[in-house]
Amino acid sequence: MESPEVFRYIRYLRSRWRFVAASCAAATILAGTASLLLPRQYTAAARIVIEPPAGADPRSALAVSPIYLESLKTYEHFADSDTLFQKALDRFQLRALLGSRPIESLKKRVLNVELVRSTRILEISATLPDPARAQKLAQFIAEQAVALNLSLTNSGGQDLVRGFEQQETEARARLDQTDTAWSRLLAEAPVDDLKAEIAQAGELRSDLEQQVTTANVQLADAAERERAAPASEAELVRKEASNTRARLAEVRKQLETLARQTAEKEKLLADRIARREQLDAQRQNARTALATAEAHLRDARNEANYRGERLSIIDPGVVPERPSSPNVALNIAAALLLGLLFPMVWLALEMNYREQRVLHALAHGD
Repeated sequence: MESPEVFRYIRYLRSRWRFVAASCAAATILAGTASLLLPRQYTAAARIVIEPPAGADPRSALAVSPIYLESLKTYEHFADSDTLFQKALDRFQLRALLGSRPIESLKKRVLNVELVRSTRILEISATLPDPARAQKLAQFIAEQAVALNLSLTNSGGQDLVRGFEQQETEARARLDQTDTAWSRLLAEAPVDDLKAEIAQAGELRSDLEQQVTTANVQLADAAERERAAPASEAELVRKEASNTRARLAEVRKQLETLARQTAEKEKLLADRIARREQLDAQRQNARTALATAEAHLRDARNEANYRGERLSIIDPGVVPERPSSPNVALNIAAALLLGLLFPMVWLALEMNYREQRVLHALAHGD
């Protein structure tokens, strides 16, 4: 059951309906007049879609996590930078339109950049008295944000490419250096000629050893002949034996010289072969390093355009035809509500005050 106070209040309102009506009418008229007198502002919006890197798994685009969406707010700063807004002020001569306010105040009033909730859409809104300039400003900020992202992406990719280009250049230089050393080694330290000389020395040694064997046989034969020969022939046999011993000594001397020369050539050949094997190993390593560097460089060049998110303008915006402010209907509705609430509160206080006076007068017998 409703309180009697409510009924008394309703009756009191009915008795003062003209005051309530006058308050609502005055508030409505004031709000409508103020709305019509306020300068009109137009808001144009451009929209950018933030796409995942081109090389990413296509399934990852369907499973966007809240953390990933939160990280995309970084791109708000691309469009909301003071430097970019200063550039826009100069480009569209907004100082003459908006006055000489601080750039922070102007940006807060004119520009709004935000990531649409739970999407990869970046919305850039520009509010100006001139609808055409508002659209151009929003489109310009969007284009510059896309260009800045592309520049940063390409810069990062090109830095990686330049690093691998440097590695490839150094690897090619090392290979050229080892190839030059290899060619010089082949010319200055041949192996085939040395092997042929050692082979010839082996044949000569075999021939000399055969001569030693023959001489020894001849000496043994001469000794037998000397014992069996008469005195008239013994002297001749001894002379032949002496010549054979002299020839044997000469052959043995040649064998010693040949052995020493062969040992030196074999040592030289071993050194040259070891040097060749070492340099050839260096050449193989240099070729492997060059192939690896070329592969890395090729991959870096292929992936240079697939690094980082891609920003694309999906809506450059249109010239607004209806002002965003003042909102006459909303202002009148708000004023009407205030015009209704004010007299209701005022009349409630007034009724309470009158009742208190009446009770006070009755209590004192007035």
